[in-house]
Amino acid sequence: MKFEALNLDPALLEAVQSAGFEEATPIQAGTIPLVMAGKDVIGQAQTGTGKTAAFALPILNNLDMKDENVQALIISPTRELAIQTQEELYRLGQFKKARIQVVYGGADIRRQIRSLKHNHPQVVVGTPGRLLDLINRNALKIEHIRTLVLDEADEMLDMGFIEDIEKILTHVPNEHQTLLFSATMPAPIMRISEKFMSKPEIVKIKSKELTSDLIDQYYVRSKDFEKFDVMTRLFDVQNPELALVFGRTKRRVDELAKGLQARGYRAEGIHGDLTQQKRMSVLRQFKKGELDILVATDVAARGLDISGVTHVYNYDIPQDPDSYVHRIGRTGRAGKSGMSVTFVTSNEMGYLKTIEQLTKKRMRPLMPPTDKQAFKGQLKTAVETITADLEADGLDKYEATAQELLTQFSAEQLVAAYVKEVSKDSTDVPVKITPERPLPARKASHHRSSSRRGNNNHRRSNGGGNGKSFNRGGKGNYNHKKSNGGHGKSKDGHQKHGNRNFTIRTNTNA
Repeated sequence: MKFEALNLDPALLEAVQSAGFEEATPIQAGTIPLVMAGKDVIGQAQTGTGKTAAFALPILNNLDMKDENVQALIISPTRELAIQTQEELYRLGQFKKARIQVVYGGADIRRQIRSLKHNHPQVVVGTPGRLLDLINRNALKIEHIRTLVLDEADEMLDMGFIEDIEKILTHVPNEHQTLLFSATMPAPIMRISEKFMSKPEIVKIKSKELTSDLIDQYYVRSKDFEKFDVMTRLFDVQNPELALVFGRTKRRVDELAKGLQARGYRAEGIHGDLTQQKRMSVLRQFKKGELDILVATDVAARGLDISGVTHVYNYDIPQDPDSYVHRIGRTGRAGKSGMSVTFVTSNEMGYLKTIEQLTKKRMRPLMPPTDKQAFKGQLKTAVETITADLEADGLDKYEATAQELLTQFSAEQLVAAYVKEVSKDSTDVPVKITPERPLPARKASHHRSSSRRGNNNHRRSNGGGNGKSFNRGGKGNYNHKKSNGGHGKSKDGHQKHGNRNFTIRTNTNA
């Protein structure tokens, strides 16, 4: 469906065209007309399907530009997602001059209060804890809210925010529209919808499979102390353009990032203990291609929308199979192929089988590269680096020194020395990664939604372009080679009961 057929404001259509969007995605085509009509809507679709624009466009379309009150409130699970949502709203509302503000924990609340007071935002995006704090301080006034959005509701459930969300919802006026977006619909989310939504219509975008056919999924059997060396040899052979590495704990992320840096890779890590400024700096570097590898915990990576990721490496297999789907969903997007590699120790094979039962896909075994194969990959990268240097030119000032060296050594010796320097064997640098406590032995079993509770050590944590080839800090941008109505309460606060009419609209073509 073309965006022109959705009866959007001309200023929004101009922004859509400016952003390069041509046709609405299934979740957008199914949701936008309902939201514009004022209905409560539940949108169920996987990450990366265009859910943000599905609520952003109708919200912006329905704004009263003369009204300086907050008209829409969007609740996001993490600071990173809140910022991305605010940026998307700003981009889509730029020609309509919509005023958007984002608020989140870890930043100066006094500055946020001043901004709310002086800028009079019409749309506020924020994380649950900070929004509730601002509401309790009477700094965020939401009595004029027309639309409330719960974005990535299942993520907020996982992170322990449901209680905060319910408290926020009790402050919202009875007459308002509620939109709920989630990749999955566990029972607690359905209870929220029944309690705070009025006759919601469900737009469910079904995928034939939980993981994309464009993602080649592999596993490598390896002992814990061998994984780091095996992974770096895989980097040398596969030469990813942009890679995400997932570690189970914050300590693991720190050690992996430092170890990769020690071996010459352009890598950084993010997790919930980093300052907001540091995390945003790392994400900016990664999006710009200034980093090749981002190491992250599950919580820190939630809600991140980064284009161009070619490879996902699960250094630690996730205990929760749903996390596996979210992790590898960062690649294989927008019609591009991707690869995931999961490292599995002998006692973790049951977890791998459980993941395969959930995704209905078999992971193919991958033999660890030999030292010879890794060395061949290093040489290939070195040749690409040297070729890029030659094509970039600007070598005139080095020619005198080159001529001098040629009087002492042969051309073959000099080139060999350069290749050796550029393709330095990273395994020469010893790296020790502290062993983590192994996961409890597990027999393969059918996936249950209650498995979400398995590894939730990060409750209430708000955290967390175009790639370049791994070049040990060298120059150039090289071609990637693929390797194989109301919230349901009366004024006295008592819960209203009654029939909840759910209309399900299903699109199976996503």
